[in-house]
Amino acid sequence: MKHVSLGGLDVSRIGLGAMSMSAYYTGAGSDDAESVRTVHRALDLGVTHIDTAEVYGPYTNEELVGRAIRGRRDQVVLATKFGGGISHSGRAGVALDSSPASVRVAVEGSLRRLGTDHIDLYYQHRVDPGTPIEETVGALAELVAQGKVRHIGLSEASPATIRRAHAVHPVAALQTEYSLWTRDVEAELLPLLRELGIGLVPYSPLGHGFLTGRIRSLDGLAADDWRRGNPRFTGENLQRNLRIVDEVEAVAAEADATPAQIALAWLLAQGDDIAPIPGTKRVSRVEENSAADAVELTAAQIDRLNRLTPAAGDRHDEIGMAVIDR
Repeated sequence: MKHVSLGGLDVSRIGLGAMSMSAYYTGAGSDDAESVRTVHRALDLGVTHIDTAEVYGPYTNEELVGRAIRGRRDQVVLATKFGGGISHSGRAGVALDSSPASVRVAVEGSLRRLGTDHIDLYYQHRVDPGTPIEETVGALAELVAQGKVRHIGLSEASPATIRRAHAVHPVAALQTEYSLWTRDVEAELLPLLRELGIGLVPYSPLGHGFLTGRIRSLDGLAADDWRRGNPRFTGENLQRNLRIVDEVEAVAAEADATPAQIALAWLLAQGDDIAPIPGTKRVSRVEENSAADAVELTAAQIDRLNRLTPAAGDRHDEIGMAVIDR
């Protein structure tokens, strides 16, 4: 597995997102043993970058990842997040609490659940409009000085917020959605990150599973699967977006790869400062995703993928869109 640098943090250029093992998707949390095997297989394949968050579950995903990496901590670049829906400071009605008081409590819980004495990459999950970013990053800088955190990150932050944060303490990585059907990052964010030397960690690089070609209707999704309320998976948007999948499948057939591998290979071709974290809870899928490291697209194939029709529909529902790009 090739490696890249995220603001000085060395990671495998394909990571593993653990969220679906515990939350939000069909079958989440149904087979912890398989999830642990998936983490172990990822490590065996050279994946070092494992991503979780306190809000996944909540808490249960960090506990699961902690069990899975027990005895193999030195093989893992461990990333987790705070401030994504849980307040630890007693601020009533504030779910995105990134106040220094909340951060200090949050990190102790994450360290305990993960069974480690340090977190390699600690993200603010969503920007807290009630706490100046300078205060939050100041608290994170204290954690770095104490050795509890090695590098800090932001998720779904605006360019202005990134600049303000980076002026207080170096930000190693920004996590945001980036894939063949979500390319907003290319306009302002990616140039800014490269100017500041910040790495990019794309989440949902497979379009929440849509770009794998295995979802052509909602019939196979559980009633509580969050994708049922995602604008890109509903109504006419879903039918329009299937045209994107058809094109990806055509390139996959030409390259003797799977659609998922093509989607990941395209992302990897965008730069050596990009480290996607495709999520899965199955060994077979982590094997498939990791193999994308060896897929080399031709210039013609990349050009064809670059010219795909933009996705129909917002990438999140109204509530989700309200808390990004702050």
